[in-house]
Amino acid sequence: MAEEPPKAPEPEISIAPEGEAKTPARPRNLYAFVKQAWRDPRGGVVEQTHFRRMVEWRRGNAFVRIDRPTRIDRARELGYRAKQGYVMVRARVRRGGRRRPKPMGGRHPKRRGLVKITMAKSIQRIAEERTAKRYPNLEVLNSYWVGEDGMHKYYEVILVDPQHPVIRNDPKINWICEPGNRGRAFRGLTSAGKKGRGLTHKGKGAEKIRPSISRHGRLGK
Repeated sequence: MAEEPPKAPEPEISIAPEGEAKTPARPRNLYAFVKQAWRDPRGGVVEQTHFRRMVEWRRGNAFVRIDRPTRIDRARELGYRAKQGYVMVRARVRRGGRRRPKPMGGRHPKRRGLVKITMAKSIQRIAEERTAKRYPNLEVLNSYWVGEDGMHKYYEVILVDPQHPVIRNDPKINWICEPGNRGRAFRGLTSAGKKGRGLTHKGKGAEKIRPSISRHGRLGK
């Protein structure tokens, strides 16, 4: 009877001790490294830089045009390209609920309605709309979060010049030059706007969202 050939040794499997955190996978490229670092901006690589930025941004203006995006990975995901016609603006807006002006006439204290007013739109959409008013010749492409402190939130807004020849000749972005895309931020056509309108959901539970919320008597939210 022929003898069986010897089996190859099984590879050793290293198992981390119970309760010990696993080492995260190493990023493959620069964008993956930046994305992983920004998952926890208050710790790790971004911590010290992020703290200094909050102090500096708090003392600056509400709208500041910047040369390049702080989060290059997120900016490119939302359509930013390092070419002529693209403009980056950092916007500062208040955080928390809205505070209404004090009414002139008398009110029962319960009916004053000054504080604890929740807006129907997100803070990010408000930042996009205010930026669009600040730069009326540009169109808002998208925006993303870059920080917050006890009083404010900070977003970087990607703006595009629809009259720039580089933008008009680029087949990937020249759709924004059409008249139907004017005032995108005010009509909820950005990513933050579509999310607030519920357009990221499909199927069951989203019957009252399309074609719009107002079409179904505001029953979609």
